[in-house]
Amino acid sequence: RRSGQYTMNHDHSKKTPDGASFDRSGSQDSLDELSMDDYWKELENIHETRGNNHEERVALVVKEPDEGELEEEWLKEAGLSNLFGESSGDSLESVVFLSTLTRTQKAAVEKRVETVTQTMRKKNKQHQIPDVRDIFRLENDSKGKVCDGSQPSTVRTSENKNEIQDGTKGLKCSLGTDEQKSPLEDMPFSDTDINLEIPFAEQAANLRDCSVGKMCKGGRGDTLLPNFRLPKDKTGTTKIGDLASQDMKKVYSLALIELTALYDILGTEFKQQKAVKIKTKDSGLFGVPLSVLLEQDQKKVPGTKIPLIFQKLIAQIEEATLETEGLLRIPGVATRVKSLCQELEAKFYEGTFNWENVKQHDAASLLKLFIRELPQPLLTVEYLKAFQDVQNLPTKKQQLQALNLLVLLLPEANRDTLKVLLEFLQRVIDHRDKNKMTLKNVAMVMAPNLFTFHGFGSKTIEQSEFVMAAGTANVMRFMIQYQKLLWTIPKFIVNQVRKQNTESQKKEKKDKAMKKLLKKMAYDREKHEKQEKTPNDADVPQGVIRVQAPHLSKVSMAIQLTEELKASDIVARFLSQKSGNVQTLKKEEVFLYEIGGNIGERCLDDDTYMKDLYQLNPNAEWVIKPKQS
Repeated sequence: RRSGQYTMNHDHSKKTPDGASFDRSGSQDSLDELSMDDYWKELENIHETRGNNHEERVALVVKEPDEGELEEEWLKEAGLSNLFGESSGDSLESVVFLSTLTRTQKAAVEKRVETVTQTMRKKNKQHQIPDVRDIFRLENDSKGKVCDGSQPSTVRTSENKNEIQDGTKGLKCSLGTDEQKSPLEDMPFSDTDINLEIPFAEQAANLRDCSVGKMCKGGRGDTLLPNFRLPKDKTGTTKIGDLASQDMKKVYSLALIELTALYDILGTEFKQQKAVKIKTKDSGLFGVPLSVLLEQDQKKVPGTKIPLIFQKLIAQIEEATLETEGLLRIPGVATRVKSLCQELEAKFYEGTFNWENVKQHDAASLLKLFIRELPQPLLTVEYLKAFQDVQNLPTKKQQLQALNLLVLLLPEANRDTLKVLLEFLQRVIDHRDKNKMTLKNVAMVMAPNLFTFHGFGSKTIEQSEFVMAAGTANVMRFMIQYQKLLWTIPKFIVNQVRKQNTESQKKEKKDKAMKKLLKKMAYDREKHEKQEKTPNDADVPQGVIRVQAPHLSKVSMAIQLTEELKASDIVARFLSQKSGNVQTLKKEEVFLYEIGGNIGERCLDDDTYMKDLYQLNPNAEWVIKPKQS
């Protein structure tokens, strides 16, 4: 491949590859014919801006972890720190958690626990060191083998036998045997359907083990982006923001384990980077941590989730028109951008800054500067390399799956800001006929701003090869093109959360029952609790749910479930009951929520089929209310 010769000059005087001849024709989505011109020019602009800005810049040190430290950190992040160390005895919660994992997820955990265990034994730490087999309570472990991640576990617990089917509608291919047929060959999903019911690592393992040689290669050869879509789910699609915070914590742990399992199966190394804490600015606009910015901004605008300066710069760019040719590609004048930057720092929060003086290209340059100047990258130090490495996965579908899990792993402030950025970039692309900024152009221009992070010193992408530059532009394209898919929580993860909640509730009930027996109460508590139940609950016959709507004029209604009844039908039925006394809420302002049972709280999408969801969670309460910002 010719890319080998396109290495960067290490001095910053010229940022385009020697002797590169570029073809500007190229189709909308193709990167093979694509000129990298825009990418190198953007890098040149970035260095010019940095050249004019020699204020103290502290490079963020990325710490090289000691042996076992990475795995120990991983287990902590996954919420499994009580599997080792001083608290290793207190792992009841972890037992519940582990009982809901798939085989490939368990293999990923086993691999990390084994590494930590071996390291602790080497260091002779005075901690209780668990045996991996004890942790997973394997019943049939004649060999006592620990998976190395490249070979999925063939051992199962009795609980585990049905667990894959629990959320995946019949994944029966035993990954350890050859004679059984992969369900992926029979599944009604097409190549462009994103299957959110079967865990991604299980899909990858099945492709590898049951369809050897059939795996289509992604990445480098064919650069056109498929028209990926999400098949409709009768129990409703769950988006980021639809679940309560206690369930989102479980989603985070499961996403981390699933991503690691996926990388293990595909033979790609997944390493979280670790930043050493550095002193950062505690006020201002540029070069300030997102958390500090939001703290400042929430004093001005309570509840805001996106930095005000970021919102304002996007609004300023859009106010002119998104049809301006070369928008985002043509830089503002460097000296003027620097001057505006200083003026904004002094006047933005006072409200005295004159936005009429800001030209559109300058506002675009300020937006990109804001992203680059964050003390930690928008994609975070921990996961920047993982985002970058997505390009190395074999198929485009797997690349998309990995990005989906990575988005779930971002802190809320980073994820919300990234979402607003990607939505804005899509609006720019929507005007490509006039502004000449296609998906590939926008990706080329934005990739250096998200992926060249000043804290990584000599290892930054600017000194890497052409292939790496094209790779990050590819990841950028994926994030823009498939942003709606990326903000979806896969159904298999939601199902695992439901299972965890159910198992935890069972254990809680057992504990409560034991306490009741020990206390030998003078009265029958169970009868008393039944009497306390609202008459409404007792009155509701089979196949009927009671929906509460405290904010609407009709505050409660019994609804008969039918095969075709959707969440939007129930909301419409309530809204049709008019009353002069209650403030009228519009359809887009209120949502039906599933609360309790095996989920904390979940906002339902309009197309959720209620009978299917009721069967999945029969103990839930159903409430119509406005969505909290």
